[in-house]
Formats: sequence, structure tokens, C-alpha cells
Amino acid sequence: MAKKAISTLRTGAGKSMTKCIKMVKSEKTGAYAFKEEVLTNDKIKDFFAEKK
Repeated sequence: MAKKAISTLRTGAGKSMTKCIKMVKSEKTGAYAFKEEVLTNDKIKDFFAEKK
């Protein structure tokens, strides 16, 4: 199933999309969590620039 979902992103307009994964530290507990989003290529820098 995962292979099919990824392969559909590679065709057509999906080439302009990227899955971004960022580690975020919780202020409350101090533990790290991962924040994942599928973004257009022009919004990637903004995603990694924001602190939360």
C-alpha cells in the first residue's frame, strides 16, 4: 500500500510536492517529536524556518 501511495505522488503534479520531516522539542516535557507534512517545493524553507 505504501508503495502505491508514494508512486502516485511521483506522477503529474506530485513532482512539485515534498514530504518534510522535522524534529520538534516539546517545551513541556523536553521530549522530541517528529512533525511531518507534504508541502509544495516553494514552502519548504518556511516549514524549516518556523520554530514550532
